[in-house]
Amino acid sequence: MVLVASCSAAIAAQQPAETRAALNEATVAFDIKGAPAIEGRLSTQVLNGSPDSPVTNVRIVLRNTSPNFYNLVTGWATFYDSSAVRCGEGLFKLDALAQGESSEADTPGLRLTCSPATWRIVATNLLTRTVDIAKPNEPAPAPPTPAETPVEKTAPVNFIISIDGEEHPIQVNNPIVLKMGTRNRKIVLKSAP
Repeated sequence: MVLVASCSAAIAAQQPAETRAALNEATVAFDIKGAPAIEGRLSTQVLNGSPDSPVTNVRIVLRNTSPNFYNLVTGWATFYDSSAVRCGEGLFKLDALAQGESSEADTPGLRLTCSPATWRIVATNLLTRTVDIAKPNEPAPAPPTPAETPVEKTAPVNFIISIDGEEHPIQVNNPIVLKMGTRNRKIVLKSAP
């Protein structure tokens, strides 16, 4: 029992709470990392639902507050009465939302059975472009070890060997074979230690 309670507390401490806001205030939905991703404001101001006559749709304005471009944004707009009891929720969907852009969406399927006091939004899908794909928390690459440090090679330096007025090009550490008399001689130019 103690283990379950401590695990629940640890999990709750890791997840940001979706903030509830008054109907005339903005609310925020978070991404998977807990950073604010979308801000929502109600466009529909008259929300007087009842069990006999529920409100079936509201309009909301969603604004992308993240640095990512979203190809698809879906989520839930949830409404609560003055006793903090949920009394309605509707799904919203946008096909594209650029950084800092706002767009109006509706909540089809909503069945609001009260006059809500607060509301919140929760993002269920934040689909980014392939170039913006969020990578899992990857550790930064370790600095290269001395064995992995590439050895810089100096650019080849050209020299000319002149033998009895006959010039022969040669590079450092590249052999040249010259015929001297009846024998071939291999000459290698090296740097001194």
